[in-house]
Amino acid sequence: MAGFLGRRLGAAAIAALLSSLAVFLLMRAVPGDIIGQMLGQTGSDRAAEQALRAFFGLDRPLWAQFAEWVGGAVQGDLGRSWYQGRPVSAMVWDAFLVTLQLAVLTLALATLVGVPLGVVAGIAQGTRIDRAIQTFNLIGLSAPVFWLGLMLLVGTSAALDWSPPFAWSGPHEDLEENIAILVLPVLSLAVLQAAAYSQFVRGLMIEELGKDYIRAGRAKGLTPRELYFKHALANVMIPLVTFMGLILVQILGGVVVIESLFSLPGLGRLILSAIQGRDYPVVQGALLFVVIIATTINLAVDLLYGLLDPRLRP
Repeated sequence: MAGFLGRRLGAAAIAALLSSLAVFLLMRAVPGDIIGQMLGQTGSDRAAEQALRAFFGLDRPLWAQFAEWVGGAVQGDLGRSWYQGRPVSAMVWDAFLVTLQLAVLTLALATLVGVPLGVVAGIAQGTRIDRAIQTFNLIGLSAPVFWLGLMLLVGTSAALDWSPPFAWSGPHEDLEENIAILVLPVLSLAVLQAAAYSQFVRGLMIEELGKDYIRAGRAKGLTPRELYFKHALANVMIPLVTFMGLILVQILGGVVVIESLFSLPGLGRLILSAIQGRDYPVVQGALLFVVIIATTINLAVDLLYGLLDPRLRP
């Protein structure tokens, strides 16, 4: 187990380093930077440009800038925002708490809806119930998240004369308002993920129900409840754990649109605004944090595998 953890942590460190280097180079390859934006607003001269480049450290070679940033990141210092002057680590953590709440609620709702639908569709393969669930899956997987969120926003406003608050309030501040803020974003994201869950579980159930041990169980007189839930569904749980991890990573990586639409101050919106403002320290720090979170989720899934099936323990 120790060797497994060591290998995975080493691979995670390499992935984080390569991802940071890619983000560092891509940001500087994008035309324009913070200096150009500031000079465009003030109309300053060449001397002011050189002074600003020296102030932000942009006059040094790229390798020196990257080495300094990596050295700080290793010590837990992600620098300060060029616009706000706040520590990047604090900004990223505050935004992550918002995104984490959105992601956990979305995952919970998608799991509670998608898994039962997939089980029912797999058991009722070829029936009207199966076709109805397949229709939901098709719509859920095809509808763009932004469009669905916009339709929910417009629909609730027109039909119920209600729209969610656009000023963020955390659950510790006002739980009722926090729920009102998150209900539509969670629904917008959960429809897609529930459809993905349903389609995935349906395929697994159909595969399991066609295996020899199910036919042997029927011959022995086992009830459908025992066959479907005690045996088939138990074998579905292991690949489902992996899929759940992928779903969570996908939610964390795909919240930019929803957070922007509903004015949620999460990681996606923070990264988008930092890219638009060429705030390099914020972009680099936030994306490094996303890579670390995704790697941690994958490691947790591998360890959970061993708990569900001792044969798969590393």
